[in-house]
Amino acid sequence: MRCPFCHFPDNRVLESRSAEAGQSIRRRRECLRCKRRFTTYEQIEFVPITVIKRDGRKESFDRSKLLRGIVRACQKTGLAQIQLEALVDEVESELQQREVREVTSSEIGEMILQRLQSLSEVAYVRFASVYRQFQSIKDFVDTLNQLSTSRATASVGNTTVTGERQHLSETEELETAASLATPL
Repeated sequence: MRCPFCHFPDNRVLESRSAEAGQSIRRRRECLRCKRRFTTYEQIEFVPITVIKRDGRKESFDRSKLLRGIVRACQKTGLAQIQLEALVDEVESELQQREVREVTSSEIGEMILQRLQSLSEVAYVRFASVYRQFQSIKDFVDTLNQLSTSRATASVGNTTVTGERQHLSETEELETAASLATPL
C-alpha cells in the first residue's frame, strides 16, 4: 500500500477494526518515510450485478440509487433509516447469492415491494406508484384493493393479529365456548 502523500511503499498498520456492519475492515496506517497517517478500507470484492432496465439498457447495480428511491417512498412514514438500509442490505445480499449476474429492474422492484408491504403500506403504495408507473387513480385503487385482499388472505387461519390485540376465529370461539359449557 503506497502512501497517498509521498507514495512511499512501506507503512505500518496502527489500528484495525471492523466497519460497515462487518462487511469491511478499516485500517489506520502510518507512512514510514513522511510519518503522515491515512486510512484504508479492505472489503470483499463482489462480482458486479448488472441491472437490465425496462428499455433494455444495462447498468451496474447501484445500492445508493435504490436506497434513495426507498427513502423517498418512506418519507414521513416513521420508518427508521436503519430499517431502510437493512432492507437494501437484504435485497443486495439476495442478488449477490444468485448465480446469474444479470437481473431485471422489475425483479428488484418486486423484491422491494414484497419487503415494504410488511413494513409500511403507505410506503408500499408510494413505491409501487413510481415503480409500476401509475397513470390514473384506478391504478392506486387496484393496488389498494390488492393490499386489502392480501391482508384478508393473511388473516385467514386460526387467529388474526390486528395491532397488538389477538382475535380468535369464529370457529375457535365456538369450540372454546363449547368446551367451557361441557361438564367434566
